[in-house]
Amino acid sequence: MFQVLDKAKTLRTHQTDAELRLWYHLRAHRFMGLKFKRQKPLGRFIVDFICMERGLIIELDGGQHADDVLRDQQRDVWFGEQGYTVLRFWNNDVMQNLEGVLERIRDAVALSPGPSPASGRGEPSKQRKA
Repeated sequence: MFQVLDKAKTLRTHQTDAELRLWYHLRAHRFMGLKFKRQKPLGRFIVDFICMERGLIIELDGGQHADDVLRDQQRDVWFGEQGYTVLRFWNNDVMQNLEGVLERIRDAVALSPGPSPASGRGEPSKQRKA
């Protein structure tokens, strides 16, 4: 477990330009008032960005991921089994079309009902009756 935590800490201190650019918009509740974490261990994996409240994982992929598509698919299946939704973007999308990336994230947040009791991520949000 300590190896995963150490690796996550290293990744946080050595972010790519794309990660830094997206993190600026996601950090400190800037994006739709939601709390995002970066380089967060989840099981045996480390996710680039996660909003626990909405069960949303955002992964940024550089050129090395073109050769590792099967591994990414297996990760995404595992995340889905845990109740998470995964959005993947290429680094160049973040650098060249940041507004489009943010719009896709907004759409995913709007479709996300938040955590369900079965997912183990927390209690569902309670709605007040008028």
